[in-house]
Amino acid sequence: MKLYRKYETLKQYILTLDKLIIAFSGGVDSTFLLKIAHNILGNNIIAVTAKSCSFPQRELNEAILFCKKENIRHIICKSKGIYIRNFLNNPTNRCYLCKKELFSKIWSIAKETNIKNIAEASNFDDNNDYRPGLKAISEENIKSPLMYAKLTKNEIRQLSKELHLQTWNKQSFACLFSRFPYKEKITLKHIYMIEKAEQILIDMGFKQIRVRYHKNLARIETDELGFNILLKHNNRKFIYQQFKKIGFLYVAIDIIGYRTGSMDESLNLISDIDN
Repeated sequence: MKLYRKYETLKQYILTLDKLIIAFSGGVDSTFLLKIAHNILGNNIIAVTAKSCSFPQRELNEAILFCKKENIRHIICKSKGIYIRNFLNNPTNRCYLCKKELFSKIWSIAKETNIKNIAEASNFDDNNDYRPGLKAISEENIKSPLMYAKLTKNEIRQLSKELHLQTWNKQSFACLFSRFPYKEKITLKHIYMIEKAEQILIDMGFKQIRVRYHKNLARIETDELGFNILLKHNNRKFIYQQFKKIGFLYVAIDIIGYRTGSMDESLNLISDIDN
């Protein structure tokens, strides 16, 4: 079967890496990659998670718990992407700038621990999106085993389910910076507004959600489950009241629903794409 040939390719590739640091976010892809790599390389694996204002505390907690459960050495480093010149002006290459800073920091950890390889968890589907971070991955000589094995998101979920990983059906997540339109200045206050708003929805039972920032307006993207929750008037009223407390004046529901990279839809309207 094609899927299991890919799986075997992944395992054989990881075997060649000997000692390895994995950039670990606790998401579907990086959890799967870390689990497989740890199964193969054992104590020669270190997971590194970047702590930043764009990474919700719940995600960090899940990453910590997974490494404790699997007995994987886990290092948490502090990302300083927001201090990069022009970063908070939210240029179209924001992700590139952030990844460049992050992997430079991870390389420092690799040198301290005498490890020569770093891997991250981009999957084969990521080739279809606007992903400026991939340029940084290439420049920093970071390995992408899932990409190498041509494993798609759905295939990773299927294999994760077979491995009994709780993340097999976890909602997709991207850093909170992705909630802002390009060229819209990002502030710590607005990041915390978005984090609080999304946590309110998650606590209500929403699974796949994004709250996009449009100044005084919060635009909710969700899936069919989320739309069903929103059908109840009391739920909509509750969300509106809670979002008002956070600082939003208006709350809107995107009728198309959740899709990855919806902020990238404005790229063709921006003439000065950053290099």
